[in-house]
Order: sequence, then structure tokens, then C-alpha cells
Amino acid sequence: MLPRRAWLAGGAVFAALPAIACAQGKSWPAQPIRLIVPFAPGGTTDLAARLVSQGLGDRLGQPVVVENRPGAGATLGAAQVAQAAPDGLTLIVSNIASHGIAPSLYRDLRYDPLRDFTHIALLIETPSVFVANQRFPPGDLGEVVRLSQEQPRGLDIASSGSGSSNHLLIVQFGQMTGARVNHVPYRGAGPAMTDGIADVVPMMSDSLPSAAGHLQAGAVRGMAVATAARHPAFSAVPTFRDQGVDLVSSSWFGISGPAGLPPAVAERLNREISTVLAEPGTQRRFAELGGLVRPLSPATYAEFIAGEVARWAPIVQASGARAD
Repeated sequence: MLPRRAWLAGGAVFAALPAIACAQGKSWPAQPIRLIVPFAPGGTTDLAARLVSQGLGDRLGQPVVVENRPGAGATLGAAQVAQAAPDGLTLIVSNIASHGIAPSLYRDLRYDPLRDFTHIALLIETPSVFVANQRFPPGDLGEVVRLSQEQPRGLDIASSGSGSSNHLLIVQFGQMTGARVNHVPYRGAGPAMTDGIADVVPMMSDSLPSAAGHLQAGAVRGMAVATAARHPAFSAVPTFRDQGVDLVSSSWFGISGPAGLPPAVAERLNREISTVLAEPGTQRRFAELGGLVRPLSPATYAEFIAGEVARWAPIVQASGARAD
């Protein structure tokens, strides 16, 4: 007799067969698709999802409904999708936090970023940027470092959550400059930016697309952008390197589903997403927000994520950052 666990696993497989069969047939998708954003509304992950979802839904003939499931540095939403049925009806905006950095940052991660997902397409890469409240006195990073050293408890800098490249940029900035900085994690870039504008927290490390509108409106000041050279759409914002700090950092965002997604479904999703990304309106909007469109095949995107997991492991270890 098979062990109870084997019977349960077998039952799960048989239960999923009708959905998988439907997904492989011409009728897929016969229902709306849920696109999980593992952060709160208002950040780059959310913006990327909403920029792509409308066009993707039009091409698939079913709505693509964006659902925000923030928590635990994007790992909560990722874990939910890893456990979903592989029918192509539940997807996630996979990102550098949930699928690149989390494996090295979290001691008890509830999923494997490669084994538990079918990776479908990369959407965009975006640089990181430090922004400050308009009432924040320092005018450059040198003054930021001095102020942080003068304050008894150091300087608070917010991010969208633990485990993001923006979080690690704060850690690296402190290590490289001697600044006394305290990372303040939020459940998304939107809430963090709201508190930054309200002067609840003086500075924030963010992805450029989610900060772009606030920079253009003058709600916050750009202190430093983590690109090798000044960004053409935000040329007034100096780079970290302009200010003597050798830091370059970016984030990435893509689309993934649970492991076992039928290849035909993954390939169709990749094809339709690539078409949406190639549209002039989509390209223009991403460029205005400071993002670089980078379509990849499913296999290449999976290889890209494997490379990111390996790349970030020593950086996380050297930073000393951990999350539970």
C-alpha cells in the first residue's frame, strides 16, 4: 500500500488533470487570469503588471486581473503561486526580491525559485534611485553621510520591503560610505513613498519607475540614481558614481506561473507578452518611467533567474542582511 503522502500527491495530480487538459486545448484560457503582484499597489511591480495586463488580456480574450498580495518581502505572494494549480490561470510578477534575492536572505523560504515555477517572460529592468523628502536638509550624498553620523540613532531610509535590491542598496551604501543607516521596510513602494512625501521617513531607496511620477511632480528630490551614467529621462539626478560612491544597482520584473505549466501555454503567454511589449505605446511608457524592456524566451528567462540567484548569494552574505 502506498504511504498516505503518496496517495495525497497522486490525488492532487489527478485533480489537476482536467485543468491541465483544458489549458493545453484550444479553449485556453476559458476563464479570467489572476496576475499576482507580491507588493502593495503603487510600486514598480504593480506598474509593470498593470501596463502589461490590459494588452495581454485583449490578446488572450480573457481579462487579466491584477491582485496585490504583499507581505514578507514579496515571498508571501510567490509562495501562494508556487502552490497554485498549473493551469495557466494563476501567474505572478516574478521579481528580483522574490526570485533573485530571497533564497539567500530568508532562512526558511517556502518555495524554490527555480524548481517550483515555470518562468515565462522577462518584462523590464529598472535602475534604483535614492529620493528624499523636499524638507530633508542634505543636498548630496556627502551631506547625507555626515548627517547620519551626527544623529544618535543614524538615518532612516525606507524601501518597498526586505529582500529587494533597493534594500541591499541601502546596506551597501552604509558599508561603502560609513553612513549610519537604518533600513525601514514597507509592504510596497507605494506606502513607503507616501510616508516619504509626508516626512514620516526622510529618504527612500526605490525603483525608478515607481519614483518617476513623484520626481517629475517635485514631490521628492532625486539624491542619486544607481546607473553607470546619468539616466537620459532624469538627467538632473546625479549618479552614485558622480558623488564618489561606486554603486550600480537595478531591479527586474517578469511573469511566471507554477511548476508544471504546459509548454504550449507558457509559449503562448511568452508570445503574447512579447507582442504587448513591442507595441510603441508600451515601449514609450516604460521609457518614460525609466525602464528597459527586455523580452526573453521562457528557457532564457529561467536561465536568467538561475544566474540572479547565484549572483546575489555572495552579496547578501557579505551584507549580513537576513530576514525571517
